[in-house]
Amino acid sequence: MQGDTLLIKSGGVAALTEWQHHFARLMPGLRVYGWDDPFVDARNVKYALVYQPDHGRLAHYPRLRLILSAAAGVDHILADPALPANIPIIRMVTDETRERMSDFVTFAALAIVRDMPALVAAQHDGRWANELTGRLARDTRVGVLGLGELGSAVATRLYANGFRVNGWSRTPKRLTGVNVFAGDAQLDALVAETDILVNLLPDTPATRGILGRKLFAQLPPGASVIQVGRGAHLDRQALLDALDSGRLRSAFVDVFDVEPLPPGDTLRHHPKVFVTPHIASTVSYAARARQVAEVLGAHRRGAPLPFVYDAARGY
Repeated sequence: MQGDTLLIKSGGVAALTEWQHHFARLMPGLRVYGWDDPFVDARNVKYALVYQPDHGRLAHYPRLRLILSAAAGVDHILADPALPANIPIIRMVTDETRERMSDFVTFAALAIVRDMPALVAAQHDGRWANELTGRLARDTRVGVLGLGELGSAVATRLYANGFRVNGWSRTPKRLTGVNVFAGDAQLDALVAETDILVNLLPDTPATRGILGRKLFAQLPPGASVIQVGRGAHLDRQALLDALDSGRLRSAFVDVFDVEPLPPGDTLRHHPKVFVTPHIASTVSYAARARQVAEVLGAHRRGAPLPFVYDAARGY
């Protein structure tokens, strides 16, 4: 490991000192540089920890052996048309990732059952909306699309908080307290039995645009959506139309096709939409550094690497 270089593009210049602090403790022999450091020797860059890397840059490092995503998704890396082939891409999945995503979705689901978007709109309008008493979690069916690392954690947490939880996965799974639907043939059945739909699917050709007119029309009238998957999943106009028509009651949206979301974007100002800036599962630098250190240690030992992106599965 002595002499190996880790190049980081995550958090900007302000975060570099913190990254270096964590890696100095976890991997003392590792050289850690910022993305635009002019003193980096490209020949020594063995690892890259990145979020939205500049297109073409990763191809400039002849000894690059691992590309590590600083976020749970890897679409920001795959978007590079010059991405080097045959270099493993590692997803960022930590215990803290699971915990933060579970916290966020549970918060959003509880806010929906208590009509929080409508209450916030009433507050802005100066109305005393004491008719908005909401419903109970135990009477609310939550459907979780995607039962991978994050989806399984979210479904389990929702069940622990009293919701009636269904989940959908491409293949059959067993989760305590969760009624699992599997395969394309059972997707429509799950959607039809969902009061709150949580999207945690990976970004694949089959899932892009899945949150669109067809799916919204299949949801029971007055259902709500929690979008914490990928920006490409959401048909924005279809969501706005479903909300304006009353088909959907509300939406929590944390992930967008264009980020940052422009200040004047319609979603920002819609009374039935609760917008957050892609922070549902943002993980501390300490937790991410620990995972990176574990992955680099496994690579050094020649051990199997965890959380490797599988292009065939799309995650």
